[in-house]
Amino acid sequence: MINTGKLAGRTVFITGASRGIGKAIALKAAKDGANVVIAAKTAEPHPKLPGTVYSAAEEVEKAGGKSLPCIVDIRDEGQVKKAIQDAVNKFGGIDILINNASAISLTGTAETDMKRYDLMNNINTRGTFLVSKECLPYLKKSNHAHILNLSPPLNLNPQWFKNHVAYTMAKYGMSMCVLGMHEEFKPFNIAVNALWPRYAIKTAAIDLIAGAETGKYCRKPEICADAAYAIITKDPKAVTGNFFIDDEVLQKEGVTDMVQYAVDPANIDSLLPDAFLDNVTSKNILGQTAFSDKPAAAEPVGEVAKLFKTIGTNLSSDSVAKTQAVFAFVVTGDEAGKWYIDLKNGQGGCGQGEPPSAPDATLTMDSKNFFNMFSGKLKPATAYMMGKLKIKGNLQQAMKLEKLMSSLKSKL
Repeated sequence: MINTGKLAGRTVFITGASRGIGKAIALKAAKDGANVVIAAKTAEPHPKLPGTVYSAAEEVEKAGGKSLPCIVDIRDEGQVKKAIQDAVNKFGGIDILINNASAISLTGTAETDMKRYDLMNNINTRGTFLVSKECLPYLKKSNHAHILNLSPPLNLNPQWFKNHVAYTMAKYGMSMCVLGMHEEFKPFNIAVNALWPRYAIKTAAIDLIAGAETGKYCRKPEICADAAYAIITKDPKAVTGNFFIDDEVLQKEGVTDMVQYAVDPANIDSLLPDAFLDNVTSKNILGQTAFSDKPAAAEPVGEVAKLFKTIGTNLSSDSVAKTQAVFAFVVTGDEAGKWYIDLKNGQGGCGQGEPPSAPDATLTMDSKNFFNMFSGKLKPATAYMMGKLKIKGNLQQAMKLEKLMSSLKSKL
């Protein structure tokens, strides 16, 4: 899942982000140049669990983001309010909330002591509600507001209750926040969704609960990070009220290689299924297929589509640093459509549709001339002088594309 730079400058508040899935999401956002608030309890290294808020914040900075480590027990209202205020003071607001912090105990009713029951419900359900409530005033001010809960689809099959009813209640509390807040916050253009992994994710918690050997039959946290990224980079109006499954999200984004996410690729056919799923697909709160309000577009075909696919695989931080511009392309003729190349944000990106931020230059030309220009058969300056290329915006920036075209000649 290639970073697009769409989260550049956005502030992402992540609970439980000192390790595991939360940290993986933090690092994914950081690659875009996002501001990442690491909200977690771990200030000092745990004897069995690696990572602290400070080590995670350091990794975020190295990945290209800005960080704010906050010592937060999300059961404590005062600590939550302070962390949110600190985030607003430093970054000016909050655009995205990831409710990731969670406690687990897969024990039956008789074996679950009330201290553990309270811990799970106070972190999972109450903590999610509290952090969402306190972030709400700032999310209302954002033009790209998302809440994403790491919680499962609401599946009332008794199988998922009988062995660990206390844990199920606590996780479903997070999912019920999605159910209610989606409808409540919709008038404010705040997207509220849930994300859950199809197969178990290797984290320190898995190692403690099931043993390190079990991790060989799990997927890496990066699959959830990539899926979360795909969700929170979308227009909040277009994607809200969904219970997403990680690999389905990625498949809709065109990611076909799931082996890359396996801890041990040799076990790709014997991965450990996660809880709460029995042939469940991503659904929205009305029971429709997720993204059904905007069906996934067919895979683009043609020379222009192939060209942009090649460009996407050859972008680099170096080309971003040298160019620092966003280009929009209006292609006419046989392969009419809109495309963009972002050489300003994060690691760069390109694709079909509108660019993630305002373009520095918009180039319009026929599809045949467009491919000839990128393959070196037609120079941009010549095309412009002959009227085959129209440029709106910064002409000097537009001409920087010639260097990119030269680097692609051998690959087309």
